[in-house]
Parts: sequence; structure tokens; C-alpha cells
Amino acid sequence: MKSLPHALRIAGAALTGITLAACSSSPTAPAGTKRLSAAVGAPLKTCAGLTQAFRFDQTTVDAVSAVPAGEMKQGTQPVAEHCLVKGAMHNRKGSDGRDYAIGFEMRLPKTWNGRFYYQGNGGLDGSVKTADGALGGGPLTGALMQGFAVISSDAGHSGPQTPNFGAEAQSRLDYGYQAVAKLTPMAKALIAAAYGKGPDRSYLGGCSNGGRHAMVEAARGQAYDGYLIGAPGYRLPNAALAQLWGAQQWAPLAVPGATTQHPLNPSARIPDLSGAFTKAERKLVADTVLVKCDALDGAKDGLVQATQACQSAFNLKTDVATCTGERNGQCLSAAQKTVIASVFAGGRTTDGQAIYSAFPVDPGLAGDNWGLWKFTNSVALDPLSVGTVFSVPPGMFDPLKVDVNARLPLFSATNDVYRESGLSLMTPPGHENPVNVAKLKDRGAKVVVYHGVADAIFSAEDTRQWMLRLDRAMGGQADSFARFFPVPGMAHCSGGLATDQFDLLSPLVKWVEQGQAPQAVVATARGAGNAGGVNTELPADWAPNRSRPLCAYPTVATYKGSGSLEDAASFSCK
Repeated sequence: MKSLPHALRIAGAALTGITLAACSSSPTAPAGTKRLSAAVGAPLKTCAGLTQAFRFDQTTVDAVSAVPAGEMKQGTQPVAEHCLVKGAMHNRKGSDGRDYAIGFEMRLPKTWNGRFYYQGNGGLDGSVKTADGALGGGPLTGALMQGFAVISSDAGHSGPQTPNFGAEAQSRLDYGYQAVAKLTPMAKALIAAAYGKGPDRSYLGGCSNGGRHAMVEAARGQAYDGYLIGAPGYRLPNAALAQLWGAQQWAPLAVPGATTQHPLNPSARIPDLSGAFTKAERKLVADTVLVKCDALDGAKDGLVQATQACQSAFNLKTDVATCTGERNGQCLSAAQKTVIASVFAGGRTTDGQAIYSAFPVDPGLAGDNWGLWKFTNSVALDPLSVGTVFSVPPGMFDPLKVDVNARLPLFSATNDVYRESGLSLMTPPGHENPVNVAKLKDRGAKVVVYHGVADAIFSAEDTRQWMLRLDRAMGGQADSFARFFPVPGMAHCSGGLATDQFDLLSPLVKWVEQGQAPQAVVATARGAGNAGGVNTELPADWAPNRSRPLCAYPTVATYKGSGSLEDAASFSCK
């Protein structure tokens, strides 16, 4: 095992020689960037008529209805009048005897901007979420509000099928990548039937598994002009297995026999691991991280913007007091330090094989979402995905007793029933050397990636490393079509000690269609009275509308030396 200090330092933190997301503040893209023509809108020609007029292979339209202006809201703002289409593709009898289909809904604005947005949903999918195309914490806008035609799907299975779909081979494939491939041409044809023309520009976005959907499609199908990729679980099998490995490390430190309510089944109890690293102890570590790292960006403001510099500045072993007696919330035991360091390092099998990526240290580890993923979801949710979706052959197990060493090879296995491995159906092809994504650049498509630095399930460092590999594959020119926006303090997709309310879709559209490369995007905290919903974890001394620039990596939001610490205008990306 690596030494404790080294285990919490992220490999490759030095920025020397990295050209990704160049530090220029110019709004124009780097030389050689291809710009696509702007989309041209059109009025909706028919809504009710789509029931009879629209035909597409293996597609049924179940319901069509007009949604009046204001019936839907984004935050407190009314969404304009639009047409709602509900249907399904590829109705079939599964090999397990269950009825499967790819359910979807599509919302078609009466006044359309000429663009199509595929909304990638999260988790294990299984439900058709409202097709509003909204991302970020407490979103105040979304693709639908901005005039896009938007589709949402369940990725090929319904909620009641979620515990079982992974054992049905085709449902695995639909969940992994085939649902996107099947829905995309159908959605474009439905748009053409509704408006008399297909979309001029197409965008795909999502967070978590939705971000993975977007990243996988960027590598496989490339049917979109812009990809908005949030917290991509692009190595979801590895991340889930690391969760199980972590649960086994936490268990000996937890309160013996303690249980808690299952998050999805209130009548069931699961082991309570939170006593292994209590909220008070996590706050102790978070406060120590702030002491060592808060001022690295020029401002002591409760946010660590200089993430990479912090990984070297903070040392868990020496900076946090070691308990000499009982744990009291003001120290960590030596055993705790060992486990915390190993969990942040991503976990290893007994023969030294890395399970997943290291995680960056961030004060957001004090947040409730961090604890939820590490101590609850690791034993409540991850066994289902690892056991039934990612492994060949599938099979459930006790999360605290499963042999992680034996489980990892099952992600790469195939047999006569499951002809694609869990890793093959879940991960972007060539993610270790993403040179194939260069095709996006050649046709003018763009990629915007964002990730909460305090994400406890999918590592922001794993995403950063993917971006660095992309940059190497592009000969140091990845910033001409791909940019990464870390969100300091943000938990998984939203929340945490962060300014998590932002719109990255509008800058992506400007980049694709106007050639304006995004360098800094304003993000706002969701304090009291926020129209998108209050983030209850914000520190009491933050202004309720605190704002910060999200800076394209490797630039960092740095205090200018004067001005309010609550205002993004007081910071620049350097």
C-alpha cells in the first residue's frame, strides 16, 4: 500500500505542458476550430395529428396532448406551450418472459428553435422522467424552456423491472448504449413530422449515468453536434465495485450491529456504516482541508478552487490530529486514516490491481450526499448493479462478504447468453486512448464536461484523466472542441458546499453554432429564497446568492484582490 500522504495526492497533478482548455480569456475558439451553421426554428405544424401521421419502424405512439403555457414550470418560470408525445419502441417479450420496451416522452415546443436535445437520465434508468432537459442544481432553465424539442426515455425497462432487467441480455444492451442509438433516428423523424423539417442541430446531455450515456454516444454513434457531459460514470462498473470494496473497509470501524433504513425499501434494514467516519469527523477533515487550501486561490471564502494544488498541500496523516484515546470528533484513529486514505485512492485488489480512480480531496466531503453514497448506497444500491448488470454470469450477493478480487474479472467476461461484457456495454470504446473522439472535432461537434469535485461515487479525477488522455490523443489540441469544468465543493451532480446552479447548455450551443468557446460560466449558490430550490448544506456565512465563475480546466477561479467575496466578478480564471 502507498504511504498515507501519497495515497491522498492525485497522480499527475502538475499542470506543466498541459494545453487543455488554454488560459486565454478570448471568447473565440482556438485556431482550426470548425464552426457549424446556426439552427433555424419553425412553428409546430401539428400536434394531435401526430397520432395518425407519424410512423416509424417498431414504434408506437400511445398518447399525444397539447400542454398549455404555464402548466409546466422551470423553477418559478412558466414553460411555453408545447406538444407532449408518449410512446414506446421495440415492444418485445424478453428471454425471461417479461414484456420489455423502450418507453419515451417527447416535448415539442409550439415555437421551436430548430434544435433537438436528448435527455440522458441517471441511475439504473427505468423511468421516463419529464423531458425538460434541465441540468445543474435547482435548474432555472433547460432545453425545453430554451425552445428545443426534448426526448426522455427509460432506456428499455420499467421501474418494477429494475431489480431484474440486468439478467435479460437485450435489456442490458439497451441500458448500456442501444436505447440511445434506437431512439435518436426516431426522435429526429418525429420532429420532422411535427415541424415539416428535421433538427438543424442536435445535442445530448445528462449527469451521472446520463453523462455516461452522452460520453458513450460520443465515442460510438456520433449522431450529435454537442455533448453536455455531467459527472460521467463512464467506468460505472469499476466505480460501483470500488463502493463495495470501500464498504468492506468501513465496516470494521462502524458501530457493531448498527442498521439503517433502506433508501428504496422503508421496511428493510441495511448495515449502518456511517459510524466509521462520522459527520463530525468529516467536518474536522473538511475544516483542515480549508485551513491548508482555502487561500490557494487568493481568497479565504470557504471554497477550494485550486483543487490540484490542494492535493499536494493537504496531508491527512500529519495535518489531522491522531487520536491517542477514544474518538471524540476532534481526531482520527490511525485505523481511520488508513481506511480513508485507501478509499480516496480508489481501492485495490489483494494482488495490487487498481479497482477505480483516486478521488480528489475537497471540503465537500463533509456533506450529507458524500456520506449517503459511501455508507448507504454502497450496500443498498451498488450490489444490484454489480451483481445483475455488470457481471457475467449475473448473481446477487452480500455486499460485505462478496469477494471483490473474484468479482472484478466478471466485468470482462462473456458467455453464450451475454455476448458483450459489462465493461463493453457500459464504457466508451477506446476510453483509454480516446483518439476516436477526434471525429467530433473533424465535423465541428463540441464537448462540454462538468464534474463536482466532491462527488463521492464518480471521481472528478477520473474525468480529469480522461480529458488529459483526450488531449494527448489530440496532440495537445483538445481544447479546440472539448472543455472540462470542475465544480469545487459540489456533490454528485448537484448540492454540497458549492455554487451549483448554472447553465452550460447555452454556452455549448454558442460554441457549436457561433464559434464562441466557453472559458468561464457563472454559477450561483442556492440560498434562502432561491427559485430552483434551496441547498440546505450551504454554510451560514455565505450570501444566499453567492456566485463564482466555473473555469475551464486547467484555469482556476482566482480572487482579483479586491471586490466582494460573494460576487463572481471579483474572480478571474487564471
